[in-house]
This record gives sequence, structure tokens and C-alpha cells, in this order.
Amino acid sequence: MGTLYLVATPVGNLRDVTLRALETLKAVDAIACEDTRQTAKLLHRYQIRKPMTSLHEHNERSRTPGLLARLQAGESIALVCDGGTPLISDPGWWLAHRAIEEQIPVSWIPGPTALVGALVLSGLPMERFVFEGFLPTKSGQRRKRLEALKDEERTIILYESPHRLLKTLRDIHDVLGDVSMACARELTKTFEEARRGTAGELLSHFEQHPPRGEFAIVFSPQSIVHSP
Repeated sequence: MGTLYLVATPVGNLRDVTLRALETLKAVDAIACEDTRQTAKLLHRYQIRKPMTSLHEHNERSRTPGLLARLQAGESIALVCDGGTPLISDPGWWLAHRAIEEQIPVSWIPGPTALVGALVLSGLPMERFVFEGFLPTKSGQRRKRLEALKDEERTIILYESPHRLLKTLRDIHDVLGDVSMACARELTKTFEEARRGTAGELLSHFEQHPPRGEFAIVFSPQSIVHSP
């Protein structure tokens, strides 16, 4: 019986990879990755040559049986995403879930995750927090989800794409008021930025400066400066 390794990789700066992650990627028989082109950059940087197979949201269900068969035959497989810790708002949960059901050993190789980086850079309370991942893409559903968070006392972390950031900030401002928040982008990269302020201030900023890069949004529903 082989082992499925859930390997965290850098969210941006390739030097953030851990020694254990490199040792694991060198030792496994194959690497299942969200985008082979992205993973190839990391492997090339550290001169690792391993066969790769893509495992993303559109093929995870169909690829899982074959990967399980390889694990059951004694091969070891590393699962990585494009950046950060696998399974957290990224593909791979179904493979890990099925491996656990089949009593295949699953091991975690720790490393970076963008949500923790955004939280510690936010300046907001972090004793208790909750991760909401990506909100629904449709405004009505997104606002409904935000309504459900009105009474949340913990700091909330979201992920958002650059082309939906303004819509999400408007909905946060409309539904929750002018809450204190931070928008972090390009974490660990050359143009890393953690912009802090109220929902209104950040909305105004990004209306004037088009968003670029993937974002993590951190806010506290209980820190309303004024209601709309």
C-alpha cells in the first residue's frame, strides 16, 4: 500500500518551500497537481524530475479511481495545488476522502496557506476566526450568505478573484456596513500588498486602482464604523 502525501507548496515565493516538501516530492512515484505548468516551475527550480498528472475541479472525479489503484498497488503520490495547502479552496478533497475510505495512508506535509498570511497581516483580532472560502458568484446568493454572517463574532476570511473583488466589496459594505477590513494580494511575491481600512475606503481605493492578483479579504462584522 502506498501513501498519499498532501504537500503544501509556496503561495508565491518559491523559496518558501520546506525541506520536507522537497524531500517528499523527490521521493514519491508521481505528483498529482492542479496545473502541471504551474507545478513544473517549482520542480524545475529545485531540479526535481517526476511524472505529473493533472487533477483539477473538472477531472477530479474521473481521475481519482486510477490514482487510488496506483496507491493500492504500492505507489506513493504527492498531491499539490498551484500554491498553498491542497484541499483548501482547491481540488483534491475527493481524492483524499476516497483514499481515507479505502484505508490508504494519507500524510500532511505542512507549509504555507494564504488565509493565515492574510489574517496575520490584517491587524484585526485573530484569537478566533472562520474561513468562508469563495462566496457565491451571483450577487443575490452572495448577499444572502453575507446576511447569514451578520451576527458572526469571529474574524472572517474570504478568497476572491480580481474581477469580482469590487462586487464583493460593495455587497459587504451594503449588507454589513462600513466594517474594518483588509485586502491582501500577491502574498510573498514582489508586489505583496495588505491594504487596510473600512469597507467604504477599500471600495473607493480599488475603484480607482483596478484590482490585480488573487485576493484574501479579512473583516470583522462586529467592527462597524457606521451603518449605511
